[in-house]
Amino acid sequence: MASPIITSALVLVILLLTALTEAREILVGGKTGAWKIPTSEDDSLNSWAASSRFRVGDSLVWKYDGEKDSVLKVTRDGYLSCNTTSPIEEYDGGNNTVKLERSGAHYFISGAEGHCQKGEKLIVVVLSQRYRKYTGVSPAPSPSEVEAPAIAPSPITGGENFRSGRFRGLVAVGAGIMVLGFILF
Repeated sequence: MASPIITSALVLVILLLTALTEAREILVGGKTGAWKIPTSEDDSLNSWAASSRFRVGDSLVWKYDGEKDSVLKVTRDGYLSCNTTSPIEEYDGGNNTVKLERSGAHYFISGAEGHCQKGEKLIVVVLSQRYRKYTGVSPAPSPSEVEAPAIAPSPITGGENFRSGRFRGLVAVGAGIMVLGFILF
C-alpha cells in the first residue's frame, strides 16, 4: 500500500514543480486594446506593469488596432526620447507576441506618430531566473532607468494570478491530488 502512495506523491510533486515553472503568455494591459494613449496616469501601462510580475521565458501579447498603431522595442534612450527611427524590433499588425528572453528592463513605445509623447509606452522589468519567491509585485524600475515623475503602483487585486497559466496548473495538480485520494482511499 505504501508503494502506490509514494509513487503518487512523487508524480504530484513533479506536476507541481512543472506548473510552478511554466512560462506565461501575458496580455499587455490585461485586456485587448490596452495599447493606446492613456487617458490618465492610472490608465498608464506602466501602472499595470508595476503591479504585474514578469519572468524570463514569459511572453507579452499585444492586441490592438494594427491599422492605426504598432509596437517598437527600443533602448532606454529611445524610450526616454520617444525615438521611433531606430527600434531594436518592430511589431505591427495588431496581434504580436514578444518573448522575454533576458532579465532586466525592456522598453516599448508606440510606432504611431505622437503617441509615445502622449504616454503610449511601457517598461517591463523581467526578474532574474534566480528570483523564485512569489510576492505578486514586480520591482519598480530604478530612478536611473526612468527620468519622469514616479507613478504609484495600482492596488493588487490578485486577478492576474487567477488568469495565469500558473494558477491553471495548480488547479490541475489539486484536481489530480483529489482524484488520487479517492482512488487510494
